Amino acid sequence: MSVCFEVRPPYTGDGIPEQDARRVGMARKLTAARLRYCGLEALVDDATLIVSELVTNALQHGDGGQITMTMTVQAGVLRLAVHGETPGQPVARNAPDDAERGRGLLLVDCLAAAHGGTWGTEHNGTTTWCTLAVDGRP
Repeated sequence: MSVCFEVRPPYTGDGIPEQDARRVGMARKLTAARLRYCGLEALVDDATLIVSELVTNALQHGDGGQITMTMTVQAGVLRLAVHGETPGQPVARNAPDDAERGRGLLLVDCLAAAHGGTWGTEHNGTTTWCTLAVDGRP
């Protein structure tokens, strides 16, 4: 499954315009529906949280006018990827305890590891991806 949507970058403030913020919810709903269709209900909560973080990162840090989210299940692995023209290599970091943001990729890393997967970037940081084991399902 692949979905592509237009956004209004670049963002100069902390907030994401409401129209683009709705894209995060749309990506979550599509991910949940597809996983349920594939019989992967057990992954819905964690996968939708991962998608939220990846799409939000693309919105906050991307330079392009378009974001593409892809989801594939192959050889027992769920792969989630978001392409958003993000310059540089994203890094998981430990945010201060009182910070309201900055933990997204750390969450992605923890959730992926909990499901026997990993995360990374491609194309000079423009695509961030995550894999989760699907318990032997194709």
